[in-house]
Amino acid sequence: MHLRRLAVADFRSWEKAELDLEPGVTVLVGPNGVGKTNLVEAAGYIATLGSHRVATDAPLIRRGAEHAVVRGLVVHHGRELGVELEITAGRANRARLNRAPAKPRDLLGVLRTVLFAPEDLALVRGDPGERRRFMDDLLVSRYPRYATVRADYDRVLKQRSALLKSARGGGDLRTLDVWDGHLAAHGSALLVGRLELVTAIAPLAVEAFAEIAPTSDPMDVGYKCGLGPQDELPRDAASLQTLLLDAMGRVRRQEVERGVCLVGPHRDDLELSLGEGPAKGYASHGESWALALALRLASYRLLRDDDVEPVLVLDDVFAELDARRRRALADVARRAEQVLITAAVAEDVPEGLDGVRFAVGGGTVERLTQDATSEGRT
Repeated sequence: MHLRRLAVADFRSWEKAELDLEPGVTVLVGPNGVGKTNLVEAAGYIATLGSHRVATDAPLIRRGAEHAVVRGLVVHHGRELGVELEITAGRANRARLNRAPAKPRDLLGVLRTVLFAPEDLALVRGDPGERRRFMDDLLVSRYPRYATVRADYDRVLKQRSALLKSARGGGDLRTLDVWDGHLAAHGSALLVGRLELVTAIAPLAVEAFAEIAPTSDPMDVGYKCGLGPQDELPRDAASLQTLLLDAMGRVRRQEVERGVCLVGPHRDDLELSLGEGPAKGYASHGESWALALALRLASYRLLRDDDVEPVLVLDDVFAELDARRRRALADVARRAEQVLITAAVAEDVPEGLDGVRFAVGGGTVERLTQDATSEGRT
């Protein structure tokens, strides 16, 4: 799988930009703030229907524009697929697949990406929401049907939360049992996917961490669930649904008093350990980077094991890593079918990842000649 063409209009800082891409390594070089990350963010949006930098779509639309457009031409198992997304704040996005109207979710799975970015430190040092998002994004990348499960759960959670809040002001709770059932049904389906995902990714992350931080204490990965220890949880939706309903019944009074949903996947976490203690608060800066890098490497290897080669996106990440971690990531990148790299200066990119280079700046993106690329390295 690779991205053959990427085009944007009124996306972030770009009024218009278009890149013809190839398999192998592509490097976008330019000073900070000129729009390099915006371009790879657009590629990620095609893959995930979301941004790794913001939670809503409104910031993706160039100031003064009504909407943004992202287009891509994806080569998947020898077949070319054209995708287009029109992003409008406050309204449903429009999508096209091979020029025919489609639902945005129909585009999920056409392109798969694994992103490494400075924001990845939040996977270790951030709040549980960052890790839940990591799990769910990866789950949808593997199995696009979980996008519907995730959206349905979020919708029901919002409705049930609103009902609980209204109860604090004397609202009617007669429909709460109905919403309990909906939350348990969609929550159990999401839990089945998350538990399977964590079981699959944990050994890959542990292995990757041992490779890039051999002198550190071993890493461990688990799923922290309000229903009980991961190893004791059933793996079928029906049993998990029963457990969720029972748990909601036990905390019903507290939920009504506080006006919040206290049970469900929205309260769970991806548990990261380093040696005998939790990684958050105990891992050093370097170890935190190694843990985050291990999770991303594990994601990449997991998607490859599913017989789909994801596009590797390395957004200004080499400048953040020490020599050992740079080598580990560069080794993976050299074997990838397609890699998109952003860097402030050419020297930030390790040897052997020269590839095709584009100079980004002044609202333009220009492919460099081989001579200019060689000069940039010297």
